[in-house]
Amino acid sequence: MSAIDTPARPRLLLPAILTIAGTLVLCVLGIWQLERMGEKHAFIERLTTQAMGQPVPVPASSSWAALDPAKLDLTHVTANGSFVDGPVAGVRTTIAAGPPGTRQLSGFGRWIFQGFKLEDGGTILVNRGFVPESRFSEIKPATGPAKINGFLRAPEARNSFTPADLPANREFYTRDPGGIAASLALPPAPFYLEAERQGDGLTPPAGVDVKELIERIPDNHLQYALTWFGLALTLIGVFTAFAWQGRRKPATGAP
Repeated sequence: MSAIDTPARPRLLLPAILTIAGTLVLCVLGIWQLERMGEKHAFIERLTTQAMGQPVPVPASSSWAALDPAKLDLTHVTANGSFVDGPVAGVRTTIAAGPPGTRQLSGFGRWIFQGFKLEDGGTILVNRGFVPESRFSEIKPATGPAKINGFLRAPEARNSFTPADLPANREFYTRDPGGIAASLALPPAPFYLEAERQGDGLTPPAGVDVKELIERIPDNHLQYALTWFGLALTLIGVFTAFAWQGRRKPATGAP
């Protein structure tokens, strides 16, 4: 019987190496997402603890230079002082509608920022709350002494999709206390004060409901981790099917 060359069964070495490498990369990404999930849960727990605590006085203005605004984010505070006479600034935003039964203003509108002079002489910005765009013209500057319960907030970061601010029009797209204060001719502070929601939440400007705010923090890391691990299993399954099919393929030859 004379033999002729037979078609080679699929070469498995290179596919096996690529499958192992791809599986390792996908598993590393899945593990990274699990680590990020732990970090996010710790972050949310810290914010919840700070937000749900009894309100404390706003830190003395003499200590602001040494503070880390990120560590103070959502600290529950009380501010005593007076609103600064002058205009307000608006930060454009969109508030998504809440779940059924939620009583809140939503849609396209603005956060209303105004200067507030504390009893110790320091000046901070207060985000008085959200106003739908159709009712923005109704909002007038607040005046006189006030006691404000709210939450300290770190400056909001910009990204590559954030439109340019219009400081000459006192119109902004991020809650940046430095830029907003400059447009209002006020001294800068390292944080701003987010006013706590009062009343029914339907009268603008409507302050924040901190529980609702925390619930809106994205926490999708488990879903992402399962996706990466699922892709790793899929890749292993594809390679297994490929190798099994190659083993079953009959060799051909001629006598």
